[in-house]
Amino acid sequence: MVQLINALTPLDEARAILSKEFDLKFTKAVEKETADIYEHVKDRIPEIEWQFYAPLIREINKLKREKDAVILAHNYQTPQIFHGVADFVGDSLQLAIEATKVKQQTIIQCGVHFMAETSKLLNPEKTVLIPDSRAGCSLASSITPEDVMAMRAQYPGVPVVTYVNTSAAVKAVTDICCTSSNALDIVEGLDSDTVMMIPDQFLAQNTAKKTKKKIITWAGACEVHETFTAKDIEELRQAYPTAKIIAHPECPTEVIDACDFSGSTSGMINWVKTERPANVVMVTECSMSDNVAAETPGVQFLKGCNICPHMKRINLENVLWSLHTGTEEVTVDPEIAEKARGAVERMINFGKDKNATKK
Repeated sequence: MVQLINALTPLDEARAILSKEFDLKFTKAVEKETADIYEHVKDRIPEIEWQFYAPLIREINKLKREKDAVILAHNYQTPQIFHGVADFVGDSLQLAIEATKVKQQTIIQCGVHFMAETSKLLNPEKTVLIPDSRAGCSLASSITPEDVMAMRAQYPGVPVVTYVNTSAAVKAVTDICCTSSNALDIVEGLDSDTVMMIPDQFLAQNTAKKTKKKIITWAGACEVHETFTAKDIEELRQAYPTAKIIAHPECPTEVIDACDFSGSTSGMINWVKTERPANVVMVTECSMSDNVAAETPGVQFLKGCNICPHMKRINLENVLWSLHTGTEEVTVDPEIAEKARGAVERMINFGKDKNATKK
């Protein structure tokens, strides 16, 4: 059995294991080779910490070329992963689309498990690895295929729109997937006055406020976003009276109503880059603002965030170990995969069809 390095492996133990296979000393050569990356993130990563990250980043970038691997990283990954080793970054929809384009034989998914499953669904012939398979999601664990079938029996004929933050098994018994960036478009595009939207109750409620269609919800929620309250936003406004406050639509509706803008992670990033507020608070996962700050000089990012413990299971040590050992591979039962792939592809093709119509 291959030894695993994961988020629970003590840092000194992980580095001791890796040091047997790789040179992880911070030398002048490493400093020079990673200088451009550090220039990008120096305001977010102290120089003393960079001495630990830089050798790992160098080895990962070298090894992924040798292994014909590509690294996909979600916007919630830490700056050292997001800016240091990722080949493609984005929200769930962007990563799903990018997964269909990659040429490399191996995909390293720096995100949570359902994202790695989605990459595997779209690339059945490729090897998909996740550095720590325990990187889960409260939304994905909130609903089962049996739950979906029970809803279908209760509401016969009503189409089911499933958030990508679900397992492949749940996707396999639904009609079409959505992300927070295209949820409204998907709902509006279905030929039905009533739609089931699962499992995020708040994304469904926030979408329902923008459509005349009836939306049936499920009581799932993101543990990062569900704890924010309108009182939190009020306190942020008192603390930062000149700041713009923007939030993810997985937050409760009272939070969204109290903010200046709401959008998916990519939507929030684009808003900041376009609006260029002097001060901004991102009501979402904490690494988001760190990553965007490196790309928007002149914008001051003020903290009003929560940490996703699942995303933080992914670190440079287990990314390097995953590349080195080919662990942990993500597989999906072929029968489930075929049906789940259809739901994801319908979402992706929906976006293509919509853009083609605009042209």
